Amino acid sequence: MKPKLALYWASSCGGCEIAVVDTELKILDIADFFDIVFWPCLMDFKYKDVEAMADGEITLCLFNGAIRTSENEYLAKLLRAKSKVLVAFGSCAYEGCIPGLANFFDKKAIFDCNYKDSISLEESSKGVYPVTHTHMPEGDIEIPEFWNTVKSLDQVVDVDYYVPGCPPQSFQIINVVEAVIDILKNGKPLPPQGTILGAGDKTCCEECPRERKEKKIKKFYRPQEKIPDPDECLLDQGFMCMGPATRSGCDALCVKANIGCRGCYGPPPNVMDQGAKMVSALSSVIDSTDPKEVREIIGTIADPLGTFYRFSMAHSILHRVQIKENGKE
Repeated sequence: MKPKLALYWASSCGGCEIAVVDTELKILDIADFFDIVFWPCLMDFKYKDVEAMADGEITLCLFNGAIRTSENEYLAKLLRAKSKVLVAFGSCAYEGCIPGLANFFDKKAIFDCNYKDSISLEESSKGVYPVTHTHMPEGDIEIPEFWNTVKSLDQVVDVDYYVPGCPPQSFQIINVVEAVIDILKNGKPLPPQGTILGAGDKTCCEECPRERKEKKIKKFYRPQEKIPDPDECLLDQGFMCMGPATRSGCDALCVKANIGCRGCYGPPPNVMDQGAKMVSALSSVIDSTDPKEVREIIGTIADPLGTFYRFSMAHSILHRVQIKENGKE
């Protein structure tokens, strides 16, 4: 019998699903080697199909997306029970990614923005919030509960391996899948639990072809404000680049396209907090020691928190912002 493969899409944009399809003809090798038993994005599978499986029946599950609803949590726990190997596939499952930026707010603020203050709503609809259970003449309607805090996959269930990226690069997906096929075909041992697959062991700066001169910075520029030198380090030129605080493995594709690294491959080895690492890196390039001037220079960075924690907020030391209600956290 073929090894069984499952793929699931929780709270994410769907880019990880597209990245798998972007493996082009290699997807035929995947379909030939594995029996795909659950991939609701592309095939008509139901939750009951997974519920009927024996525990551990699925050989490999690629789980993408953050955990932000009760449905996400249920599927994470269900697929963990049914899978021998569970992989946090992509930045959302690994670190929370863009959905994790919601942790700068709380559920009430998010709902108010969408259901009370939104200019796109008709006045009669404003203030009407979703509820998890509604009774209708045709029967009861149930929708998932929206969580106050976005979590990464490993904050809900045990995860065996991680594949970073937003989305993971197709060539890295091919490398990971081919390695898994080789392991299963030839009975080789699996990597140690917790291994980061499809990535390097250095920083993005190590694979960047640009020349770093460690110049001092008086101002940070947004991409539309200035045309960068294609050969010089973007950070040296005052463009925000998360390369010093990001794991290698993507082949520095963004910086090769004249755009600063966004940080989607997560923190480098032995770094607990990507945002804190980036703050540390910036402290060595800001051209001032005067606290007031330093604040002014930092003030030229558009959305520092959203930039430093764009992909890692839910998995960071911060985890979420504490919201005060009635004077209490």
